[in-house]
Amino acid sequence: MAVAANRDEVDDRPAESPSYYPDGIGDTACPGDSKSASGTSPDPRPSSDRSTAEGEDSPAVLSPRDARAGGTWIGANDAGVVVAITNRWADAGPDGDRSRGLLVADCLNCSGAENAVRGVERALQHTTYSPFNLVVADRRAAFLVEWDGTVTITGLSPGVHVVVNVGGVVNGRDRFTLPSQRSADAEQQRVNARRLWERVRPEPGTSPDRWLDSAGETLADHELGACVHGDGFGTRSASLLRMAAGDGPALKRTRYEYADGPPCRTPFETPTE
Repeated sequence: MAVAANRDEVDDRPAESPSYYPDGIGDTACPGDSKSASGTSPDPRPSSDRSTAEGEDSPAVLSPRDARAGGTWIGANDAGVVVAITNRWADAGPDGDRSRGLLVADCLNCSGAENAVRGVERALQHTTYSPFNLVVADRRAAFLVEWDGTVTITGLSPGVHVVVNVGGVVNGRDRFTLPSQRSADAEQQRVNARRLWERVRPEPGTSPDRWLDSAGETLADHELGACVHGDGFGTRSASLLRMAAGDGPALKRTRYEYADGPPCRTPFETPTE
């Protein structure tokens, strides 16, 4: 399992580089847990006392952090779960009263992708989030959760998938919804995503690490619209993450490299504990 992703954000939103969180990240448990899914209140217990729905302590997490809202946009945990999110452009949809990044943090406190997705479904019944595209995966299953006021959950088959603000190339097929607002930008995203998918499709025999290196190069590509620079907004960071198969703590067999700036001019570095 490998993920290459850019984070586009306003320039003045503070963020923290990836860190290890030995007892989970954020202030709530896995959204599949009955407390966090009940709609009453976030779990007030210290992180060391929180449990997943399976009755286990929240797994250790490796993730960057949004210093404003406290959530994140990408990360992995010791149970082998990988989570990433993008904003979703939509003509209509709720205005969120909770940060989408906190939902990512909740999912990273889960011990499995299926449990995390079930919890997201429950959370959407009682908590308002702005539209998003959420990818949740482990070595058993992978899912794309799309939310714009209506939730759509798609199982991801083995292969390469590209997800952007207006949808993506999912299971080898175009899955785009272009809003009438920002229509020109939306159409360009659709074109860029399709070109990007063609670019990162691996040749037979390509190793996962070699694929990740190649995919990482596309994150710096301006012609593909991957790395963007605007007035007060642009690509703030990039992540390369690969989790190898095996037993034991998943973070011990995870490659994570992070560019703390636009990848066109910022080197990737490995976080230290």
